[in-house]
Amino acid sequence: MKNFILFFLLFLSVACSVTRQVTPREQTTVEIRTETVYVPDTVYVQLPAVSQSVETLDTISVLENKFAVSEASVSGNVLKHYLEVKPVNEPVAIQKEIVYRDSVVLQKVDVDHYIEVPAELSWWQRLKLKLGGIALGIIVILIVCAAIYFVSHLKPFKL
Repeated sequence: MKNFILFFLLFLSVACSVTRQVTPREQTTVEIRTETVYVPDTVYVQLPAVSQSVETLDTISVLENKFAVSEASVSGNVLKHYLEVKPVNEPVAIQKEIVYRDSVVLQKVDVDHYIEVPAELSWWQRLKLKLGGIALGIIVILIVCAAIYFVSHLKPFKL
């Protein structure tokens, strides 16, 4: 029973209070930047191979093409003209579109180092704080005195 009272007084001497943690305010902003750039570029277009032939009873036959091979022959009073277009890669200038996408994450963390007190304490509140400190000191002194008392009155037991 004496030990119970000692432990009870010990548990009463421990003060509990509400802790308040400072929570950081965090602000995250994601900014997406898109930039479109047009760059001049050259593309090669392949022309298809085209075959074309003409037969005429005249002595003159003209076939024109920018990329062509021409053969003309006369046999039996018939002029035969043959034109063949070669497959060629023709360069063509175009504007190539390049899109740059970039995302920037901006993170701003504000931590309050100082907690603002909304108002000054009244005289009654200051008195209660001082009396609480005095009461805690008295309880600690009583616990130390009780511990000394119990330790000094213990009888050594034999095994």
